[in-house]
Formats: sequence, C-alpha cells, structure tokens
Amino acid sequence: MSSTVTEIRPQSSSTVAPTVDPIDETSQRLLASASTLSYDPMTEVDWDAPVPDDKYGLNPEWSTLYGTSLWDEMTEAQKVTLTKHEVCSVMSTGIWFEMILQQMVLRDQYVRNHGKAEFQFALTEIADECRHSIMFARACTAMGVPAYFPNKLSVELGRGFKALARSEAAYAGILVAEEVLDVMQRDWMRGENVQPIVRATSKIHVVEESRHMKFARQEVRDALAGVSKARRNASAMLIAIAAHVIVSNMVNPAVYAAAGLDTEQALAAAKANPHRQAMMRTSSRHLMDFLGEMGLLTRPAKVVYRRLSML
Repeated sequence: MSSTVTEIRPQSSSTVAPTVDPIDETSQRLLASASTLSYDPMTEVDWDAPVPDDKYGLNPEWSTLYGTSLWDEMTEAQKVTLTKHEVCSVMSTGIWFEMILQQMVLRDQYVRNHGKAEFQFALTEIADECRHSIMFARACTAMGVPAYFPNKLSVELGRGFKALARSEAAYAGILVAEEVLDVMQRDWMRGENVQPIVRATSKIHVVEESRHMKFARQEVRDALAGVSKARRNASAMLIAIAAHVIVSNMVNPAVYAAAGLDTEQALAAAKANPHRQAMMRTSSRHLMDFLGEMGLLTRPAKVVYRRLSML
C-alpha cells in the first residue's frame, strides 16, 4: 500500500498547478511600480514660479495651425497665446474624461474582492486621476487660461457612455484618451521652448499614465477572451464613437478668439491642415495597433478613425 501511495503523490503534484490570473498578475507589478515611482503634483511642481512670456504652451508642431499660412501670418505673441490656450483646452478635456474614467472604473470594481491586486490597483488609478485633474486645473489657472468645456451634445454623450459602457468598451475608451495624450506629452515634457509648468505636469502624467494604460490593455484582453463576433463588432463601433467625442473636443474653438484670430477662418485652416492630420496619426499609432490586435478595427470603425485623421 505504501508503494501505491508513493506512486500517486508525484502524479497528483504534477497535475495540480496554481492558476494565474493575468489581470491580477499585471496589477501586482503595477502596484509595485506605483509604490516606488509616483509623484505628488502639489510638491513636485513649482506653482509659484512665474509663467514666461516667451514660452509656448506646447511644442509649436503640436498646434492645430502649425504649417498653415495663417500660422505664418501670426505674431509671436499670438502663437504663444494660442498654444497656451490649446494646451489648457487639452487639459480641460483631460479633466472631463478623467471624471468619466473614474466613475467607470469605480463602478467596475463595485463589490469586487478587495483582497485582489486588481481591485487595489484600480483604486490606485482613481487616486492618481484625482491628483491629475487637480494638477491640470492648477496649471491652467497659473497660465491665466479659463476652463474649457466640451459642447453640450458631447457632455450628454459622455454622461451616457460613463453610465452604460462596460468591460472592453469602457477600458478601450479609456485607452483612446490616454494613448493619444501620452504621445503628445512625451514631446511637451522635453520641449525646451515649452512652459516649465507644462513640462513638469506632462512628465508626471506620462509616468503614471503608463501604468494605467497597461492595466486597461489587460482588462480589454481579458474582457474579449472568447466573445462573439457580434459583441466584438458592437464594441468596436462604440469605442470609435467615444474616440470621436473625445478627439473632436480636444481643442475648443474659443482658443482661436483668445489669440485674436477669426474663429471660422482658424477652424477651417485647422481642419484642412495636413500637418495636423499627420500629427494626429502619429499620436494614434500605438492605439490603432492595439485595437487592430484585439479585432476592434472593423471596417465601420475605421471610417470614423479616418475622419478623425487617427488612421
């Protein structure tokens, strides 16, 4: 009998292996990263430093009018003013979407197992986003730029999206805003001709959002495992619509009037600007690659992304 037991034990130990939860495994790594590399914007940013009159709000190449004849006609002071208002419009859009993001993540984690790393990192992300929103708000105030808001239709669509979006649609929607802004801010944080306050806030956002993007990608992968083609197609279109609402509101039309420009003329120039279109494709490249990998770049979705110059 003892020899029989000896023969059974190796077989039992080799067949029983601990299951690995990819989301929890990813979350464990991200929690460890957050504990060693996180920032407090209230102390990391010099909020009392003067705002230079000769520094742009963002690298000129990221301005919606850069490369147009209208840009060439503008004075240097107008260019500085326009880019300060453009970057604060992007920040304002970021605050708006971060509030949507926080509600979606919090709802997703409602009565989840709080002992798991996924739950704990989700709350860590929400805490990060709260700090980021305050950081952006203070940066705009420091630069003397008012709060910009999406149009009324977009506000209501955002209200619906945060209430209804689930699983892959919610987390891929989050990625849309984070991935596009990440590429832009990596340039802004290095721009020697960019406002110091923009460089500092961009660096903080880039470092901490890189964890949020990894978390969102893993959530999308997990949510899409084994789903039907119909669900994947429906989610692809919902994500594309969310992208349209987010991207089309990044630069408020009022920024042009703030720089002393004719709003209609500036809007037309920005819309037809091939340089702007190329920069949007650059900022969307990683996002499009991921959506394609996940089967979320369907033909109808591609139509939307091309209209936004994201493809």
